[in-house]
Amino acid sequence: MSTSAEHHVDAAVIGAGPGGYHVAIRLAQLGKKVICVDRDEVGGVCLNWGCIPTKALLHVGEVIRHIERAGALGLKVPKAEIEREAVAKFKSDVVNANVGGVKTLFKANGVEFLHGEATFKSPTELDVKSGETRELLAAAEIVIATGSAPVDVKAWPRDGETIINSDDAVRLQRIPKRLLVIGGGVIGLEFATVYRRLGAEVLVVEMMPQILTGTDLEIGKTLGRILKKQGIEIMLDTKVGSVEKIAGGARATINGDGTGGKDETREFDTVLVAVGRRPVTDNLNLKAAGLETDERGFISVDRQQRTGVRNIFAVGDVTGPPLLAHRAMKQGVVAAEVISGDRSAAFDPVAVPNCIYTDPEVATVGLSEEEAKAAGHELRIGKFPLAASGRARTMNETEGVIKLIADAPTDLLLGMHIVAPQAESLIGEGVIALEMGATLEDVGLSVHPHPTFTEGIMDAAEFAHGKAIHLINPKPKTPVGA
Repeated sequence: MSTSAEHHVDAAVIGAGPGGYHVAIRLAQLGKKVICVDRDEVGGVCLNWGCIPTKALLHVGEVIRHIERAGALGLKVPKAEIEREAVAKFKSDVVNANVGGVKTLFKANGVEFLHGEATFKSPTELDVKSGETRELLAAAEIVIATGSAPVDVKAWPRDGETIINSDDAVRLQRIPKRLLVIGGGVIGLEFATVYRRLGAEVLVVEMMPQILTGTDLEIGKTLGRILKKQGIEIMLDTKVGSVEKIAGGARATINGDGTGGKDETREFDTVLVAVGRRPVTDNLNLKAAGLETDERGFISVDRQQRTGVRNIFAVGDVTGPPLLAHRAMKQGVVAAEVISGDRSAAFDPVAVPNCIYTDPEVATVGLSEEEAKAAGHELRIGKFPLAASGRARTMNETEGVIKLIADAPTDLLLGMHIVAPQAESLIGEGVIALEMGATLEDVGLSVHPHPTFTEGIMDAAEFAHGKAIHLINPKPKTPVGA
């Protein structure tokens, strides 16, 4: 293998996912000569195997559900016939359009893309291998944005067909009749929704006592009830033991609350392992750069995204949870601006929203009820059920809730949690409110458009103060001795 070229640039970015391409583009906008390196395609996991393709498939599922429920609106619509290859093509077309968009932005901003696997030779040098070629890349500043990958479990060895991970699931190679999803987190529930809509019988097994561990408990329970109504079987406090491949599928042993504490054996066409993600840092040769990771493989950074080596930065999933594309994007912009001399640039958001694209969607920002109590807050909580929403009734979408959590003495908003259609857009109001230090009174006094889902946020805030119009407010507590 011979060295085919040497590159000398102001900055090199390892990884072309959401964090990486944001770094690269902003650096170029600020006048830096920059190269972005990735061993896979531009766009990273998010555009190619994660955020974008899963949402395309989830939209297909949403349309199927609307067709199934059209009769309730007085419409006679034939049952949807699913053409797997056509659905897969739609997903691929969406992915290609987004990837092509980033390539266009690279070209327009003068970002050079280099395909290959980068490893450190020194704090300012990268060795980039691609096939039979090797290129030396020298840069004054280097940004690590290599993202994360699905966790593989030795007890359930992945083969990409019968035992799969999320990367395999999004390829839609087949629609199983019976699907086992191991893990009731974001990824597991999104794919459970996708494949249930496409006709699969789905069992979700979660070893913890709730789905969406870490999310507000009431919100998780609300979503769980809705998913069960949709035909998704969910077992909590339950573990999957052995998974044995058999002709045409797999045989899994399950034990826990979901099986009454006894071993239960079931057969499935496909088993999806969705138990989390790990940072991709193992192939970077970080030692040559003078860097180390923590026990989980993450790289520590400060508010300016600097690592322990001053000219090396890191953004996105490699820096630890929450593993979210929009967090990586903001971190990427901060890193680029710091590299370009902006001493005030820093990543220090009051809250980072999280969206789960089940059907209905879940979106949260800020503290859950449990977290707020653990932090010592005296709580004031306002809730608005979608069953009381005029807009929800017009859409025949009345399952869900909007929940606001505030500090009672100050009335400051601490968290917003939503289970509803369009929750991923509704949560934007909570992000702004938290960043601006809004109170429940501020939210309630703001005029919201009618009829919309957003007015449910206003109603929830008003309910917390006993002023809701569209809900029956709780009666004031009678003072002791009155």
